[in-house]
Amino acid sequence: MTSKTTNKLSYEVRARAVRMLLDHEAEHTSRWQAILSIAAKIGCTGQTLNEWLKQAERDSGRKPGLTTDMVARLKALERENRELQQVNEILHKASAYFAQGELDRRVKPWSRSSTIIARHMGSSRSARCCRSPHPPTTRMPPAAATLPGSLHGRGTMPR
Repeated sequence: MTSKTTNKLSYEVRARAVRMLLDHEAEHTSRWQAILSIAAKIGCTGQTLNEWLKQAERDSGRKPGLTTDMVARLKALERENRELQQVNEILHKASAYFAQGELDRRVKPWSRSSTIIARHMGSSRSARCCRSPHPPTTRMPPAAATLPGSLHGRGTMPR
């Protein structure tokens, strides 16, 4: 079973039918009679053969209009344009989604205690500026190592 858009006859058969039509057109009283005569022989309708003839005249440059190659290229460009518009829409929605997520994300407030702990631990400036969600390590500041009651020179951090 073939659909309406499927061409039943090959390109070679269409080209041959158009050549036959042009060769035998003078034998008939009108172009339409020649079209009907040839169409009956190859098994297509007169309208179909007439469309093939018009397209062949456009392809050869005898009539104005888009050639077969230009029509195919136009269809390909339109398909590519549709696909790019879909991709653009997806990217736009994803961008909006992630931008909204950034706005919704809670920023931890700056606290003086985290800076003080970072200084005692000998952290760099960048470590003091970054707010990590993880608790600070248990490394003791150098001053805690000399506290009385420390075990082997290591004490516990005062709270």
